[in-house]
Amino acid sequence: MNVEGKGAIVTGGGTGVGRATALDLARRGCAVLINYSRSKDEAEQTAADIRALGVRGVAVQADVADDAACRAMVETAVRELGRLDVLVNNAGTTRFIPHDRLEDVTTEDWERIFAVNLHGPFQCARAAAAAIRAGGDEGEIVNVASVAGIAAMGSSIPYCASKAALLNMTVALARVLAPKIRVNAVAPGFIEGRWLKGGLGANYDAALKLYEDKLPLGRVCQPEDVAAAIVSLITGSDTVTGQTIVCDSGMLIADFVARSKPRT
Repeated sequence: MNVEGKGAIVTGGGTGVGRATALDLARRGCAVLINYSRSKDEAEQTAADIRALGVRGVAVQADVADDAACRAMVETAVRELGRLDVLVNNAGTTRFIPHDRLEDVTTEDWERIFAVNLHGPFQCARAAAAAIRAGGDEGEIVNVASVAGIAAMGSSIPYCASKAALLNMTVALARVLAPKIRVNAVAPGFIEGRWLKGGLGANYDAALKLYEDKLPLGRVCQPEDVAAAIVSLITGSDTVTGQTIVCDSGMLIADFVARSKPRT
């Protein structure tokens, strides 16, 4: 897809991967709605940066776990951008819980993580699909998953499960939304930035060094690396659908994946 003159929604678009993706699309001439839940200042700054590139950029608050909010956000995108062609489901949440501390996982953890990481992308995709079809052109949905959904290693068991479910749902949506809309996913590994800094706290620097020492490519992902994978699915071959691009600097083929298996 040539995104020049098109319209996109990027959920969780004010920071990290979402911001990098929104700016990459804007540089290619795509108008972007930046969705945020709490990061209002960052989202509004990203929207301003998009407008500085000469395309339409707006920031809209919405909790993707709320179906009505998702539908209202899509309506705003069509109204403000003039059309909708692309949806990047990047918003996500987690709680950092060691996998062997099963009693620390609450029902509320499961419900909130799945509400944002799985229900949210479904609800946004459902609303966006109707808007894209109404516009008459083809569209693209990209779900931001994680290698946690493949290797079952990550911030918590509910988070890993939610990302595995998102990868499964990507294939299901690719089937039902074809041929009008292509649906794909990216599965990043360790991404340098405030998400993991906040979650790992004092352990962040040690974890970063461990990954840099063990990863085949010798470095972790930057938000721009993941954005490049997302945009490649949107602007690349129009015959790719139902697929997952892993962008992890070789994390899944590194020996520390096996060594990190929880002891029983």
